[in-house]
Amino acid sequence: MSSQATSPKPDVRFASTGSAHYATIVALFCVVLVVSNVVAAKPIEIGAGSLTLGPIQLWPLIIDGGAVLFPLAYVLGDVMSEVYGFRATRRAIVTGFATALLAVATFAVVARIPGASFYGNDDAFSAVLGPVGQIVLASVVGYVCGQLTNAWVLTRMKARTAEKRLVARLAGSTGAGEVVDTFLFCAIAASAIGIDTIGGFLNYFVVGVVFKVLVELLVMPVTVQVIARIKAAEPTY
Repeated sequence: MSSQATSPKPDVRFASTGSAHYATIVALFCVVLVVSNVVAAKPIEIGAGSLTLGPIQLWPLIIDGGAVLFPLAYVLGDVMSEVYGFRATRRAIVTGFATALLAVATFAVVARIPGASFYGNDDAFSAVLGPVGQIVLASVVGYVCGQLTNAWVLTRMKARTAEKRLVARLAGSTGAGEVVDTFLFCAIAASAIGIDTIGGFLNYFVVGVVFKVLVELLVMPVTVQVIARIKAAEPTY
């Protein structure tokens, strides 16, 4: 009776979430999300002139203020997924969702309270935070779906490779998450920042994905080092 050799299962490890490191990452994650929602109300146009390919606007490039900081949310999501696993990352995503809703509710209430007699910036306040409600909705929908996609892809890849191929996991999960996140965000938020053409939307979406992914690829060496340090610092890993 012959026996077939079976390959050993990969040693897939995750750390416990009871440490200060996890709490710090979640707190920073929530701050990044709330601040990105506010600054996303400002569209940014890079370049002058006009270049189109059919209905697609190729130039100038269109992004929003949130693109400056929001890629950091995916870096933090990658760190949590790699070190703490899918469930811990999902808990952080739910916490970020709650902080975003609290922020938009606060903006809505304060915007409706008349300012003091000496305060002459009510219109400016409303102009800045007025579209935030729609942008937060867009951000929350995109963020939840994108971050869950990112965490799921990374942890599924880790289940196959364990500690090997970290860079491939980070790149693959980031690309999948950013496509889902950016498409949903742009589809909901475009009208709030004045984008009302198919060409403008496609520019907004494609540039957003490319910009965010490039930023994360550029900082990936830092992400890898942060992951290594946290793994080494976590006694339960």
